[in-house]
Order: sequence, then C-alpha cells, then structure tokens
Amino acid sequence: MSRKKKVLPLLEGVTITDVAAEGKALARVDDMVIFVPFAVPGDVVDLQVKKKKHSYCEAEVVRFIEYSKVRVTPFCQHFGVCGGCKWQNLPYEEQLKAKQQQVENQLRRIGKIALPECNPILGSVKTKEYRNKLEFGCSNKRWLTKEEVASGAAFDNMNAIGFHITGAFDKILPIEECRLMDGMNNDIRNEIRDYALAHNIEFFDLREQRGLLRDIIIRHSNSGEWMVIVQFHYEQQEDEQRAKGLLEHLAQRFPQISSLLYVDNQKCNDTIGDLEVMVYKGNDHIFLHMEDLKFKVGPKSFYQTNTEQAYHLYSVARRMAGLSGKELVYDLYTGTGTIANFVAKEAKKVIGIEYVPEAIEDAKVNSAINGIDNTLFFAGDMKDILNDEFIAEHGRPDVIITDPPRAGMHNDVIDTILRAHPQTIVYVSCNPATQARDLSLLDKDYQVVEVQPVDMFPHTPHVENVVKLTLKK
Repeated sequence: MSRKKKVLPLLEGVTITDVAAEGKALARVDDMVIFVPFAVPGDVVDLQVKKKKHSYCEAEVVRFIEYSKVRVTPFCQHFGVCGGCKWQNLPYEEQLKAKQQQVENQLRRIGKIALPECNPILGSVKTKEYRNKLEFGCSNKRWLTKEEVASGAAFDNMNAIGFHITGAFDKILPIEECRLMDGMNNDIRNEIRDYALAHNIEFFDLREQRGLLRDIIIRHSNSGEWMVIVQFHYEQQEDEQRAKGLLEHLAQRFPQISSLLYVDNQKCNDTIGDLEVMVYKGNDHIFLHMEDLKFKVGPKSFYQTNTEQAYHLYSVARRMAGLSGKELVYDLYTGTGTIANFVAKEAKKVIGIEYVPEAIEDAKVNSAINGIDNTLFFAGDMKDILNDEFIAEHGRPDVIITDPPRAGMHNDVIDTILRAHPQTIVYVSCNPATQARDLSLLDKDYQVVEVQPVDMFPHTPHVENVVKLTLKK
C-alpha cells in the first residue's frame, strides 16, 4: 500500500516581519518560524506550506492581501521565477541593512570571538548593469512558468538560453533581458538563440548529454572590450562546421567582440578549467582597468564580477594592510594577481599563490604590463604550497592578505598562518559564515580590530566582508 501524502496547511493573513537568510523573508505563526521567498517585511499574505520541519517550515505566497509600504516594483520581467535577484522588490537601503545584520550575526554567532563595532556597509556604486560576467545555459527543456503550465497549451519550441532553475538541474528559464550587465549581453545571447533556432542547431540535453549548443559565457571590460565563450558538444563530424557557422555569424554581427572563443566540452559538467579554449577571432583575453593599472583576464581567470565595486573592496584591503613600503606581503588565493599588483607599490615585495595555473600566468603578465617588479607568483594547492619550508625559503610575511573561495581556508593553511606569525592579517571573504569559522581558529593568536562589509551584488543576499586582524600582545 502506498504511503498517504501528508496535506500541508494553508496559512491565511500572515504578516511578513523580517528579512531572512538566502534572500528569503520571515514570518511567525504561533511558535513556528516560516521562510518565504519573494516577499518583504510588511506584506500581509496567504501562505501555502511546502515543507514542514519540527521548528520551522518553508512556504510560498498564494495571495497578497496587503502589500508592504517598503515594497518597490522589480525592474526585471523575470523576477519571481529567476532565482538570481531575490531582493529586487526590496529597496536598496533595506538590502544594505539586511546584509549588515547578516555579517554581524554570523561573525558573532559562529565566530564567538571578541569583535569591534562593525563599520557601516559600503553600498555598490551601481545597482544595475554592474556585472562584468554572466553565464547562460542552453537546454532543449525550457522551464515553464505556473501560468504556462496552467494554460494547458502545447509548446512546439522547448529550447531555451538562460539561467538554471534551482531544484531542476536540466531546466533552463529563457532570459529575454538581464539588466545586471550592459545591454549588449542581451543582444548577443538572443542573437545566438535566434541563429541556432533558424539553423536547426540542437540545444543541449542535460540528462541525455547530447546536443551541440551547451553554454555561453559573456564578459565585458570597463575599457569597452567584450569576450564571448561558446561551449559546444560535438557528436557528429559536421558539428564543428556548424559551430563555426554560428561563430562567424557572431563575428560579423558584433564587431565589438574582441575575444571570441569556443570549447568542445564532452564532460558531464560545464566547467572549462581543464579544457582547451580555442580562439575563433581576436585575442584570448580582455583587459580590465583599476586605478592606474590594467589586468589581463582570460577565459579561465577569476576577476571580481562587479568592476567598480572591486576597486572599493581592494582599497579597503590595502588600507587595512597598513603598508609603509618595507613589508613582505603574502597574497593568498591571488587569482590573476589583482590584489597583489594593487598593493605592490606600497610594499617591499608581494608573493601571490593561486590554484589555477592559467590565472598565475595572467598574474605574472599583469605585473609585467604594469611595470611591477616586486611580485612573485606560485601555482598550486594552497595547503600544499604554503608550508614551513616555503616560508623559510621566501621569508616570513609581515602581512598576509587572504581572499579564499566560499568554503574558506583549509585548516592546514590556518595552522601555517599561525606559525608564520605575521603582524597583520587582512581576510577578504565572500562568505561571512566560513570567515567566522576561520576567525575562531585564528583567535588563538589574533584579535579582530576592524570589520568592513562591502556589497558587491545588489538585489542578492550575497555580501563580501573584510576583516583586519593583528597579533595579540
């Protein structure tokens, strides 16, 4: 006998009271905490519970009874379906308050260490068209909205280029317009879609792992350059010729593209770090500018996606480092050497370490093209390279600047930092929760003396945070 499906309740007349984690809103009914997407504090709503646990549940709005006075109209036609910008209905100043609170709560709750008063968050210079990179998936199974499903209509064309839907890895929400990047991103993406449909190019099937058109990455620099990387999946002999037909069309249609690249990806995921990226037209890189420096960025390079705000983020890190020109600085997780080269003029020497070899080669080039001769870069796993022998050979750092991925730093790396005993550590993080965990381990010898949140991603719950630590006396 099949197990009877549990009927979850409908909650009527619930007032949304607060902003919660992951871009959700929060309400309380009796002793139950309820997490709700796409609502804002002050909304009065009817909620359908979707998942129920012992102390909380997740629900979605089925009817708005009264809209909040702080609510604003989202500027994107895909809001509420696309999961990228969960806070477009929340005024930007309210977003900043929520992010500030998120940083403070996570540092105190997870870190459980002594903290100074947190500096006011630095808001983004731009709140629209602020990104320099977007990635779009291609699929032969487009996501149907609730309205489309309810209509019962049959759709002849199920191909789509857009963003993946959370919880449905093989479905793509077709994106007509994304306003987080310069508008030409829409022209390029939609032109690829239209050409592929007109020439019967098969869109990728993520379950079956077949289809020619797979993924698109678009990058834009503040010098006006454009990079487009198209991922294909070759199956037949003529596929490469058909792919190059699309690339030639793009080259003719958009002369602004100075770096037109392509990949044949036969893997089960869309990452290109271990694949050969081929040049169809132009260069294999673009340049982004910061202050009086320029940085070479290739298809595999990491560069902060909010160009203008990256300058403010790195300016905070440089100020916290307190350099006088006499210091040996280690820049951990250096990427393309952006921070290393940005602080080099105020240091005696900067050593950068990064996992991706191509990024390290770009870091070296970035030093060369900017006339910087006091940097040294190494490629490899951080926990393997940064050890006592490395420090004995290259010198004990006076300052360590670390900007790890979301997972934070490996315990071995933290142990090595503690043994290296730099006077100052500047910790740049895109995930205050893992940063707080790492700070609790560093608390053995270090005290936090400054905390500075920086908003890099308006309309999302993500926030960067910079912390300065100094040796305890």
